[in-house]
Amino acid sequence: MVHSVPVYFSPDYVLARHEFDTTRKAQWTYESLTAAPIAGIEVRAPEPLTAAEMGEVHDPAYVEAVRTGEPRELAESQGFAWDPALWTMVRASNGGAVAAARAALASGTAGSLSSGLHHARRRHGAGSCTFNGLALAARAALQAGAGAVLVLDFDAHCGGGTHSLLADEPRVWHVDVSVDDYDVYEVSERWTLDLVREAADYLPTVRERLAALERAAPRFELCIYNAGMDLHERSGDGALAGITTEVLAARERLVFEWCRRRGAAVAFVLAGGYISPTLDRAELVGLHRLTLAAACG
Repeated sequence: MVHSVPVYFSPDYVLARHEFDTTRKAQWTYESLTAAPIAGIEVRAPEPLTAAEMGEVHDPAYVEAVRTGEPRELAESQGFAWDPALWTMVRASNGGAVAAARAALASGTAGSLSSGLHHARRRHGAGSCTFNGLALAARAALQAGAGAVLVLDFDAHCGGGTHSLLADEPRVWHVDVSVDDYDVYEVSERWTLDLVREAADYLPTVRERLAALERAAPRFELCIYNAGMDLHERSGDGALAGITTEVLAARERLVFEWCRRRGAAVAFVLAGGYISPTLDRAELVGLHRLTLAAACG
């Protein structure tokens, strides 16, 4: 059965002048959906977040720096050259993450073609992430009445920014399965982090972490899924030998089937995934389409 899944995108997602996969691949993925639709996907435009909404998670002084470009060092703390369109871009892309969370609570599954989220801190950006859409989406879900929210972070790199923003929120749980120790953080009962070094251990680790949640965690009203493809063995950053397209396709099926079986709504965003000499644009988009296809189940 094909489920109808709203997926949020706006051309504003790619408006900044800074040329990088993270600031462009939402458009590439949208174009692929236009050329080769996935049954069930309904593309919608999100409402951009306001400065005040950003300020519920991020320091207003940092928000203002991104809006105005001053001080420039702070405005560029994620690693992008600042220009006025950056503000428009991040308002839209983080608005998509929040819209996906709200839509998922209403209808079961939703997503956004947003990326560049999980390294951003309260007072600055980091690692190509300006604002933390995962934390913004979690806050929005809690404000909408969700009693417990799970963040699944399966990017190649660790989600230290999300940890720094939400670790003290007792209604949020976080499962992070990474293959690279960039942005590592201290774990706790509700915030697990596995660093997988061998491809053969990857899917078993994901399965065990999900099984452990069934044994020890509450029922989650919402799972926010950061769906990284940068661990693919031919990706430009974060690659792990032996992580093939087939492994990632199996992971996507596993995540969405687990959420459906548990009765948890799921809101997904795109995470890492980079062109390299051995992975071209079309193949990168194909990896991100695995998430979209699995969401329609």
